[in-house]
Amino acid sequence: MFGNNAKLIYSILEGEPYFSVEPKTGIIVTSWPNMDREARETYLVVVQVEDMLGLTGGYSATTTVTISLMDVNDNGPTFQHNLYTFAISESAPVGTTLGRIMADDGDVGLNAKMNYSLEDLEESSTFTIQTDPDTQEGIVILAQPLDYETKRRFVIAVEAINANIDTRFMNAYEFRDRTTIKITVTNVDEPPIFYETPYNWKVLESAQIGTQVGTVYAKDTDTNNNDIRYSILKSSDTRQMFKIDPSNGTVYVANLLDRETAAWYNLTIDARENSDEQLSSSVSLHITLLDINDNVPTLSQDYQPYVCEDTQAGELIELISATDADDPVDGHHFYFSMIPEKHINPNFTIRDNQDNTASILARRSTFTQHDRTHYHLPVVIRDSGSPILSSTTTLTIRVCACQPSGHCPSGGLEVSLDVSMQILLALSVCLIILAVLSTLMLAMRKYKTLRKEKMATQELETVEFSEKILSFTIPDIQSSQSVPLRHPHRRERKLCREEVTTSIRMSLRHSHLIGPEDTVFQQFIMDRLYEADEDPYVPPFDCMHTYAFEGTGSVTGSLSSLESAIFDPCMIQTHDAGPHLLPLSPWLGAAADETSF
Repeated sequence: MFGNNAKLIYSILEGEPYFSVEPKTGIIVTSWPNMDREARETYLVVVQVEDMLGLTGGYSATTTVTISLMDVNDNGPTFQHNLYTFAISESAPVGTTLGRIMADDGDVGLNAKMNYSLEDLEESSTFTIQTDPDTQEGIVILAQPLDYETKRRFVIAVEAINANIDTRFMNAYEFRDRTTIKITVTNVDEPPIFYETPYNWKVLESAQIGTQVGTVYAKDTDTNNNDIRYSILKSSDTRQMFKIDPSNGTVYVANLLDRETAAWYNLTIDARENSDEQLSSSVSLHITLLDINDNVPTLSQDYQPYVCEDTQAGELIELISATDADDPVDGHHFYFSMIPEKHINPNFTIRDNQDNTASILARRSTFTQHDRTHYHLPVVIRDSGSPILSSTTTLTIRVCACQPSGHCPSGGLEVSLDVSMQILLALSVCLIILAVLSTLMLAMRKYKTLRKEKMATQELETVEFSEKILSFTIPDIQSSQSVPLRHPHRRERKLCREEVTTSIRMSLRHSHLIGPEDTVFQQFIMDRLYEADEDPYVPPFDCMHTYAFEGTGSVTGSLSSLESAIFDPCMIQTHDAGPHLLPLSPWLGAAADETSF
């Protein structure tokens, strides 16, 4: 339609001689054989396009094309070194990494992946090699424990091979490579090693103290071969039943053994180097005690046999069995019999059942409680041990009036038990009554003692109060009269006292026929005193006194508070009264504003 003006033509401006372009289609093709990506991976090609078939006057344009070469597996792995050396301690645990080796491969991606392997099958059991998926390095790992004294050096061949091989290049390239690894084992001072673990021994329970049980053996596998010291861990033999020779490991009996107390022992033996006590190892020692026949057989329980009054001859009375604390290897075998000198018993016989049991049978009929209430039957039990041991047990067979079912109600025993219970209850009640009476008597005695002490205390207080009598002397008067100011059992309220004038009237009173020593007079005074004590409204005892009889012959007259004048608050007259009245000043002056009587 457009003619030659629309016809295009392509050409390469840059990129030759490796690439060329089809002039009419613009397809870029290689023009250089055996291109190598490892030498040059990318190329820049400048392509020009022109219209009008490239004639003069036409237009043109250019573009740059980036061409990258895709990788093919045309390179094999190559180790960087012909020899790799590593060192590892003999105490290194399994799984320890010795080191890494690396084989180079010019390819990339899947073509560069490789696998490592150990060619020496014997050494490959001690070590193994793995490929790091990220770095394609070979990791050498310890697969088995090392022993410096056994083998100190390893030389191992390692091969690296591509994981993905292009069959087109199998004949042209070598896709594997080899190298050598040299491994040196370093020595470490190791603890002793027991050659048997655990130890299992047996010893008779009758072994005497000092009997040799066995010998444990440990060795220092290091080149120094240091001496070993043995000991028994105390926590495994708290009773110290065994001892060990620290120099050679021989175990001895150190205490008397008894299989019935402990049938076996688990000991822990410790071995340490003399040169370095930190280097130690331990082993378990199991000691089993072998039984000897040192226990006599006995009845398995406390039998209470009885025979009914209507029992017939040959009838079974009781089935007995035996037990033994020993533990023979072939099991227990017991034999039952009667005492030889009493083998013929007219009443009962023993039949050995040959299965570690025996039957007690009646030899006659018609047993009555009227004749005898019980019988004694000695039973001899023998074991099958070596030596043979035996014991004799006497069974008490009661005669019983059995029920029709053959069951013995144990009436006599029940009656006896009931009587015993009644007696015990009676005694318990008596003891309780005695305890209660004793408690009451002690309480009464204590109450009386406390009451006497209280009365004595009150009397003492009364005496003490009566001694607290205030006395005063009126000047120029030849006699004085002492007056108690308070009763010992009344309130201690301080009240004001009226003035006692120094001029007291002299009133001589005629003597009456009844004197102070008369019982009638004393009883009258006590009755009035009791009434005054019990009356809560009575005035203070030191303010008002009632005298039934005051006697005669006193020059001072009466000191009753009823005849006292008004007290002067200034207390001047108390100073004039003399030194005997001065102790009353604090009482006479205190609480002046209180009620006076």
